[in-house]
Amino acid sequence: VQLVDSGGGLVQPGGSLTLSCAASGDIFSGNTMGWYRQAPDKQRELVALISSDGMPDYSDSVKGRFTISRDNAKNTASLQMNNLKPEDTAVYYCILQNGDRYRTAYWGQGTQVTVSP
Repeated sequence: VQLVDSGGGLVQPGGSLTLSCAASGDIFSGNTMGWYRQAPDKQRELVALISSDGMPDYSDSVKGRFTISRDNAKNTASLQMNNLKPEDTAVYYCILQNGDRYRTAYWGQGTQVTVSP
């Protein structure tokens, strides 16, 4: 499985960005897609996940500001990020937890999001 994530950039506080993730390869049904992020000198943390039947799960820090969606036919996911804050600055990594018995996890290469005046 290969993941390509894109859409990062530099934005002012209060601005918006949309991240995209495209998956290809041996993808099984029942998978979960989403994003984690890692800021400098911090551990990687969950941002949002979405199941194959469209159930989202958000971290408290982004709830109400970020919206995750997916297109199962295209094996893509999107993360709409609104009202961005400086503390959202991080490298964002797309993840796919496959629908195999081991729930094998695959990661994208990461995309930088910088929120700064």
